[in-house]
Amino acid sequence: MALVACGLAVPASAQQRSPQGEVRKEMQAGNVLPLREIEKRVLPSMRGAEYLGPAYDSAAMAYRLKFIRDGRVLFVDVDARTGKILRRTR
Repeated sequence: MALVACGLAVPASAQQRSPQGEVRKEMQAGNVLPLREIEKRVLPSMRGAEYLGPAYDSAAMAYRLKFIRDGRVLFVDVDARTGKILRRTR
């Protein structure tokens, strides 16, 4: 009660879902491939680049894998439903 009076309580409608929670929900429903499957398909094609990690876009249902090679940041966008590479930056 004291938190509400101080304005520190966050209403349920204001809480946002995390991208990790969204992808987990979609994966459990069978709508998207697991990240490990996506990485298994993409990482071999990125020889010589250091893998920095993924991000998930729930609106696009796509993973963005981030790499660095020779001081340049590279992105590989992958359709989370099919595993198809949508775009690569060079």
